Amino acid sequence: MGRAKMFLRLSALATAIVLTAACQTGDDSGAGGPTGSAAATRHLTYLTAFGAAGRDAFAWVAQEKGYFRDAGLDVDIKLGAATGENLKALAAGQADFASLDLIGAFILAGKGTYKDFRAISATHQQSLVSIIAPAAGPVKKPADLAGKTLGAATGSVNQLLFPAYAAKAGVPAASVKWVNTTPQQVPALLAAGRVDALSTFLIGRPGIEKAAGKPMTVLPYSDALPDLYGNGIVTSTKIATGEPDLAKRFQQAALKGLEYTIAHPAEAAALLHQRNPASAAAAAEAEITLMTPYTAAPAGQPLGSLDRDRVTRAIAVLTGASLFPAGLTADQVVDFNLTPKP
Repeated sequence: MGRAKMFLRLSALATAIVLTAACQTGDDSGAGGPTGSAAATRHLTYLTAFGAAGRDAFAWVAQEKGYFRDAGLDVDIKLGAATGENLKALAAGQADFASLDLIGAFILAGKGTYKDFRAISATHQQSLVSIIAPAAGPVKKPADLAGKTLGAATGSVNQLLFPAYAAKAGVPAASVKWVNTTPQQVPALLAAGRVDALSTFLIGRPGIEKAAGKPMTVLPYSDALPDLYGNGIVTSTKIATGEPDLAKRFQQAALKGLEYTIAHPAEAAALLHQRNPASAAAAAEAEITLMTPYTAAPAGQPLGSLDRDRVTRAIAVLTGASLFPAGLTADQVVDFNLTPKP
């Protein structure tokens, strides 16, 4: 009798195991199961705007907090090399998404250099380009720039935009002399006394003050050019038109990372340093703090939004400064079907 009961129990257990296995293997495409999750995960490459700086910390935050994973994405974050190089990588299929200066991208699109991209969100609602000068020096307001010597990175959007800024600020652009160098060496120009001021990004102020050993005055270009955006996220035209769901998933996860970064700058900076030991956590935190006011979207609009009328006005500013011929439209550089909506 004991053997009969044991046989029945073993038979029932074997049946249960078979039924369970059948349920698990009957549909391996479900998103909830381990096999389904792995099958749904999309591997892609993302480029930072420029190296590993505080402005780019949100990508590592999105990765660390699982925002990319929750969106079904496995993201390889690589260090970018400024606007032109990032657009070149997108065009060559070496990256799927990138962060870069939107105005710089618009200029290159207007010139016909790179057109195979679409912006899908704005990390910075206003340009971070600025004039940075010693607080005790001769440059305290835009008019003081007349006849001065400015330093800038070679071929940078900062110098390209100066004529438009000068026109609005009442400065004779032709009276200004320029000294150019690599992006890494720009602060040294001021520290060595070779220039009166720098045309660079305002979030670089802490590093410039440290290099020069003195406090700085910041004159943002956005005071005169409020319609210009700063950094944003772009993707290839192929992905924007052929895989819009992928673009939206990446954008939403990245913006979650940006939102968390703004709310927790010290934590985000520490994570950036952890993933990129060559970066300085203190400098990254200062960058995040300085850029935060420039990330705020207009009332009623979500983080990362882009406005068609404003993009059109920005393009008009660029063509008005003769940076490229007229003809570029907002829809040629931004996919408004993919931008964040209220």
